[in-house]
Amino acid sequence: MPKRNNLWANIDWVTVLLFFALVFMGWLNIYAAVYNEHYQSIFDTTQRYGKQLIWIGAALTIGLIILLIDTNFYVFFSYIIYGFLLFLLILVLFIGKDINGARSWFAIGSFGFQPSEFMKFATALVLARYMSSYGFKIHNPKSLATIAAIIFTPVLFIFLQNDTGSALVYFSFVLVLYREGLSGVVLFFGTLVAILFVLALLVPNLVLYIVLLAIALLAFFIVNTKLIQFTRVLGAYLISILALFLLNFLMKKEYPLAGIVMAGVLLGSVIVLLVSWRNRIKNYSLIALVLLGSILFTLSVDYAFNNFLESHQQARINELLGIESDPLGAGYNVNQSKIAIGSGGAFGKGYLKGTQTKFDFVPEQSTDFIFCTVGEEWGFLGTSVVIGLFLFLLMRLIWLAERQRSSFSRIYGYSVAVILFFHFTVNIGMTIGLMPVIGIPLPFFSYGGSSLWSFTTLLFIFIRLDASRFDQL
Repeated sequence: MPKRNNLWANIDWVTVLLFFALVFMGWLNIYAAVYNEHYQSIFDTTQRYGKQLIWIGAALTIGLIILLIDTNFYVFFSYIIYGFLLFLLILVLFIGKDINGARSWFAIGSFGFQPSEFMKFATALVLARYMSSYGFKIHNPKSLATIAAIIFTPVLFIFLQNDTGSALVYFSFVLVLYREGLSGVVLFFGTLVAILFVLALLVPNLVLYIVLLAIALLAFFIVNTKLIQFTRVLGAYLISILALFLLNFLMKKEYPLAGIVMAGVLLGSVIVLLVSWRNRIKNYSLIALVLLGSILFTLSVDYAFNNFLESHQQARINELLGIESDPLGAGYNVNQSKIAIGSGGAFGKGYLKGTQTKFDFVPEQSTDFIFCTVGEEWGFLGTSVVIGLFLFLLMRLIWLAERQRSSFSRIYGYSVAVILFFHFTVNIGMTIGLMPVIGIPLPFFSYGGSSLWSFTTLLFIFIRLDASRFDQL
């Protein structure tokens, strides 16, 4: 029987129904978030909820078209789609419109188009295409370099647009690589890097350098308990630090104590690394290299924090980490968000009865902070339903990805899952004060045509691929 005749029977209608449920609930909450007694009709296209209904209608049309297109199209044209959207990412830097400090939008009349949103599904397609190609081996250095180029080329141009939140989403692809065989060591070190980033902001530099050195010395002792070798390593670090102290004294300079210790640890690590390489002591070489990298990373954190992040982003991170407290400034959005969600109690204040929502206490409540409306008007019960639907969708996508017969469909399916997971986790996390406010939408809920259409495209391509799984080798 021709596969076209089987298409509708093979579609995973559970996933489609989850999509409809989330989109419908999102529309109702947008209506509640910007409710105006003078424009009570939910179909009023002069208001955001009316416009969102138009975007929803267009999204359904996009989803239908995607389902009607043969799956080979997404495989064969993946590089072309990627290249075209990458071109738009570059073009928007020159002719884009500045919105909230980010030049990431094309202004078409009253409608804004954001290429970075659509670049996500294009990156997922190309990643799936490349990783499913004949002879691909994930541990091959050339393969890893190509994957890095596929993922981080868009990231570079999105950073240049000053849209840090959208750029960070692309790091979620690392989880796809882990599923496809990338060593868990990469995830382990990635977690350590994240911890070190936070510590570099929270802990004084001198204390952090001493702690890192102490951990490294402990590791040196554990991997090789020969006292003579450990004494040589300890001596290399102590002599390096003392020599720099002496040099600072003789030159009558007043370099900060943390800087001298840092330079001494770096010098000691280089000495240990060179000696270990010459004597082929691999464990010592690795520890010295990790310590060297950790120190250099902590140095880069301050530079990146002060030079790459906008002042409001720095303030939000400082507020989140407790470094600063500014409830009327950087912390205002999050504080009002937590008040709104907490005031909902167990069952909420009732639909259209949220006081925090009605009086606009929470900025961006129909976009990035749409979850506040759910918490205030639907309460703990409503938020649990929304979170439950998202978790069900994510688990469903993983289950669908695992049943695919082609590696292309499986990799793309996991890409869809991790992108939605990142958006869902970070967006809700920032509304309750567990994540920094980086300005990314809640999938299918937040107001906006670009985000809704991009998530619809992302999801429905996978639904189409899954519907044709019996035709795949």
